[in-house]
Amino acid sequence: MLKFKVTTVGASAGFILTKEAMARLKVQKGDTVYLTEAPDGSYRLTPYNPDFERQMSLAEDIMREDRDVLRALAK
Repeated sequence: MLKFKVTTVGASAGFILTKEAMARLKVQKGDTVYLTEAPDGSYRLTPYNPDFERQMSLAEDIMREDRDVLRALAK
């Protein structure tokens, strides 16, 4: 488990990710991370946007199902 302390960042509050945390998350300085609520009420910090991932999954399903229609539209 990693531990972080909330600190002042300008007029806001934030916390500093250690090199170890950045390596585990596979993020670099300037990347965006997302704090999402899990079904059990806990929170998760992730470099992946869950809404975008859901949208891409739906798009892939549509592309697979309607492949012939999309080919015809591409002509």
